[in-house]
Amino acid sequence: MIEEKDYTLKTATIHVEISGEGYPLILMHGWGCDHTTVRSIAATAARSHKVYNIDLPGFGASPEPSSVWSVYDYAAIIEEFVRTENLDAPVLIGHSFGGRIAIIYGSRNKTEKIVLVDAAGIKPHRSLSYYYKVYSFKTAKAAMRLIFGREGAQKRIDAMRARRGSSDYAAASPRMRAIMSRVVNEDLSPLLPKVTAPTLLIWGENDTATPLADAKKMNRLLPDSGLVSFPGCGHYSFLDNPGQFARVLASFLNSKPASPRL
Repeated sequence: MIEEKDYTLKTATIHVEISGEGYPLILMHGWGCDHTTVRSIAATAARSHKVYNIDLPGFGASPEPSSVWSVYDYAAIIEEFVRTENLDAPVLIGHSFGGRIAIIYGSRNKTEKIVLVDAAGIKPHRSLSYYYKVYSFKTAKAAMRLIFGREGAQKRIDAMRARRGSSDYAAASPRMRAIMSRVVNEDLSPLLPKVTAPTLLIWGENDTATPLADAKKMNRLLPDSGLVSFPGCGHYSFLDNPGQFARVLASFLNSKPASPRL
């Protein structure tokens, strides 16, 4: 049985799809997605766990944050949800942006297990052409503010970003664009050694958004982790190879529980 429920917390309202019975598990989707994107993961996990499949603020049926949040604000809303529901050391699964949240949460809270699926969190290596584009854009912004004034310049800046940015950026509202600009380059590498829960990394070997090299670095830095990668799969490895993904995930979730973590 699946239940849809809205939770009004101190800093945001979140929509949650609840399914299954058993040990609590929190599932967090990637940027530009919602809980429906990761329903296949929820279906596998719900065979052994009670799954809270969350629409993160600003996505799906959850309203946007009231200000320009950082990824730490997103982690804080998950912490508040866990306290509200009295969930003790839940299992966490995070895809892409949801993986960022899982890393932060796991670095400062007790968790039973963590699954990172094509997760973000490693600062990408940038080419000289990237920095040329960035600083050219900053120069253009300064010039437009001088010519058109602050309000007139902002409209033109938003239009430039929509043309030059990713499809996720172009499709987002102004506030969510600002949030994306804030969170996309946050390097969470220093937090990984603090994540003591057993962690499974599941990756697509052809992932271009969060390359396999990111997974290998996470695997080296995490104290208790393993990496499974799927040939021919991209950033949505759980959709590209659903059968094998489900078997790997179920095996990890049903393995012997870890001893209590501090």
